[in-house]
Amino acid sequence: MASGILNKQAILWTGVIIVCGSVAFGENWPGFRGPTRQGVSAETNVPAAWSATENIAWKTTIDGLGWSSPIVWNDRVFVTTATEKGQSYRLVCLDRKTGSILWNNEILRQKPGYKQPDNSDATATPVTDGSSVFVLSADGTFAAVSFDGKVLWKHQEFEYYSQHGLGASPILYNDLLIAAFDYSSPGPDKLVGWQKPWDQSFILAVDRTSGQVRWKGRRGMSRIAHVVPNIAKVGDSDQLISGAGDVIQGFDLKNGELIWTVHSAGEGVVPSIVVGEGLIYSCSGFGDSAVRAVRPGGKGDLTETNIIWESMDDVPHVPSPLYVKPNLYTLTETGVLRCLDGVTGKEIFRQRLGGKFSASPVWADGKLYLLSEQGKTFVVETAPQYKLVAQNELDEKCCASIAISQGNLFVRSEKTLFCIGPKP
Repeated sequence: MASGILNKQAILWTGVIIVCGSVAFGENWPGFRGPTRQGVSAETNVPAAWSATENIAWKTTIDGLGWSSPIVWNDRVFVTTATEKGQSYRLVCLDRKTGSILWNNEILRQKPGYKQPDNSDATATPVTDGSSVFVLSADGTFAAVSFDGKVLWKHQEFEYYSQHGLGASPILYNDLLIAAFDYSSPGPDKLVGWQKPWDQSFILAVDRTSGQVRWKGRRGMSRIAHVVPNIAKVGDSDQLISGAGDVIQGFDLKNGELIWTVHSAGEGVVPSIVVGEGLIYSCSGFGDSAVRAVRPGGKGDLTETNIIWESMDDVPHVPSPLYVKPNLYTLTETGVLRCLDGVTGKEIFRQRLGGKFSASPVWADGKLYLLSEQGKTFVVETAPQYKLVAQNELDEKCCASIAISQGNLFVRSEKTLFCIGPKP
């Protein structure tokens, strides 16, 4: 057994699978971490080598600042940004083939709140159903925007506040737009909800056509987080799987009812949950750090029975894990890449890449793509051993995760959106 692994149950339960749309060659990348919400692409012949001047189809300057990832639908690319010191929250639409900006529209005026220096006022990645783009601003406002840039509706449940700023992206499920609001108290005691658990965090689901609230799921006691929810089929039903500070939980997608909870110590959780072969994987890099594998299924508090294994070594603070059957890959903000057996948690390899990382890794065509804040992408073959394929440098700061669509990589830097690979 690898050092740092607590293997509680050596079993694999296969009653849960990821719920997503169909994926195929030429797929769209409709939201954070793509069509599966897992960072995995079904495409082949994806570029593996480039530089700031080579194998670049186009690059376009994006005004303002935003660390949301680009999304792609057919011949359109969308990114959010914030200008005017964060007050103007904007959605930018580009032509996928040329990089030309088709429109750059202010969606709303927002009052920027407190955020960590590494965060932005446009960090949540938008999501699209192919007809509208749905955004979540830094002050907690949902908005739906047509493909020609018209605002269709807005909804603000409350004025969002967090010690870190807003970081979690929305997702779509059938006719619902869903986001987790794991915020903290603006005062007088600003430690409440951050270092002191409270019962105010919730999951909000609104009708994607009208913006009207459909349900609000309450967590109970938890702490601040920025985790993008995922969806998995557990038994015969789809469940919303959502992590926050100190908890991993399953919710009923029909009404938002809390079904089960696993207590998982750690606050300020950022990495999003992934699903693989019957298990749910989470990382809590702050506080009591651990990578955890949890078996869903059942009701109530499942902490004593459903944590399968835990690994306390080199736990990511920000980048989300990546599951590529049968292995789980994790990447720390300091550039330590680990490959773990998804069933047992046993370490297969560990490699120090160097650099600083905020972007979540993605996978396509047998290769991992690991983008550092320095703009260097490490392209690595999938296990059984570490094998570096290429190192590609753009020489610009990068915190947003890579999008993969229709044979190209889309990389967002602090000022530029790059389309990498052959000209579309």
